[in-house]
Amino acid sequence: MMGAGVALGAAGVGAGWAWTSRGDDAPAPEPEAATPEEPVAPEPLRFVSSQLTAPEAKAWAKDGATLSAGLLFTTPRTPVFRGVVYDDRAQPVWIEPDGNAATDLRVQAYRGRPVLTYWTGEIKEGTGNGKGVILDERYLPVAEVRCGHGVLSDIHEFQLTSRGTALLTSYPTMPYDLSPIGGPVDGYVWGARLQEVDVETGEVLLDWEGLDHIDLTETYREVDDTGTAALPFDPVHVNSVEEDGDGLLVSARHTSALYRIDRRSGELLWRFGGRKSDFEVPEGGEFGWQHDLRRQPDGSITIYDNHDNATETDAVSAALRFELDEEAMTATLVQALRHEDRYGYAMGNAQYLDDGHVLVGWGMDPYATEFDADGEVVFELSGLGLGSYRSYRFPWRGRPVTPPDLAVVDGSAYLSWNGATEVTAWRVLAGARPSGLETLGETRRTGFETTVALETGTRAVRAEALDADGRVLGRTRTVRV
Repeated sequence: MMGAGVALGAAGVGAGWAWTSRGDDAPAPEPEAATPEEPVAPEPLRFVSSQLTAPEAKAWAKDGATLSAGLLFTTPRTPVFRGVVYDDRAQPVWIEPDGNAATDLRVQAYRGRPVLTYWTGEIKEGTGNGKGVILDERYLPVAEVRCGHGVLSDIHEFQLTSRGTALLTSYPTMPYDLSPIGGPVDGYVWGARLQEVDVETGEVLLDWEGLDHIDLTETYREVDDTGTAALPFDPVHVNSVEEDGDGLLVSARHTSALYRIDRRSGELLWRFGGRKSDFEVPEGGEFGWQHDLRRQPDGSITIYDNHDNATETDAVSAALRFELDEEAMTATLVQALRHEDRYGYAMGNAQYLDDGHVLVGWGMDPYATEFDADGEVVFELSGLGLGSYRSYRFPWRGRPVTPPDLAVVDGSAYLSWNGATEVTAWRVLAGARPSGLETLGETRRTGFETTVALETGTRAVRAEALDADGRVLGRTRTVRV
């Protein structure tokens, strides 16, 4: 059906998640890079009407299966992360238009309306410095959100809340005594900071440093040649934050643990996984180096388990769902979703949809797989560059204020409109002069770019984007041939 696609050994941002050896009581070691060479991203899709490019993804769907509604929101690494929205045919719908690095592209709600959000900024190894961006359905800026108190927003989380706030992560460089784990007394670490910031005012409402509560000895990392100001040690590596009533849920990759913290005091309420787990991890539910801890509407928690793989094993990644009894302090594995040999040793997520389907982004393995409510695979998007930080499915209506694009080359018109989700057809008007254009005909939209053959003698062309009812949504400029 579909081949493997395990993308081990990626450098750039992936290099920040390099695997190291550990003691016998630790999760098995992360593998070294599979090859000494930087993986090469496949050639991208290119267009005539637009300079935008996107990875040439491919789609597979199970015959007769009903897929969840919506488009696919991804950030393929090419080798820099780029924001791309695809449809179920693997055709791009929206490509981030400025060439900026982007992670965590998705639809969220702000002030009761759907918005497009993503992180953008400078990508570093395993982290980054930047900001969260919020766009409306016209792709116009609503807000930009940054961390406060002198720290920079990291790539891993940009989560809006129902209170008009955003949850952000940060990895500030801090002096730290690393002697308890064999490092220098005067060493340096990346902190494990998370903040809640008011979107409108930028006020920091919560500021939590994980190393004030998580002991250094909980890490499964080794100091090795890190721990300097130039290359800080990364003991915790917070990679997701989720609001949870009067608490917050936090996933930390380098402790292989999940945490619930008190929102007011910042104290740890429990640990699940890692060296000091308050719950016994159930058989079959062992996890490590995980991402994307979320609380589901039924009270269960879910993660994307990258898995504590050793090079001599055939580990695969999984979307795991647990029920936690937080009074009896017991954990039950509800579901584990795996597919073939999909293994993303870094990045990744598991989105649990309202219809019971689950969309799993395999991180460094450049696939996004949809499981139905019975756990059967019904859809897969492949070819996401060198991997996507997260992948999602959401309904989205895009109505860009920019006009459609038109280029005429060798007797054909090439038409596109980045981000427009309601275009079903194009009406082409052509003639011997701009003031005398007549309708050449209408043609069905065939993908991001639609090609229309022109009549001999055409000297001017314009096109109109039509919706399913034949209404004109936008017009291109008139192009002289």
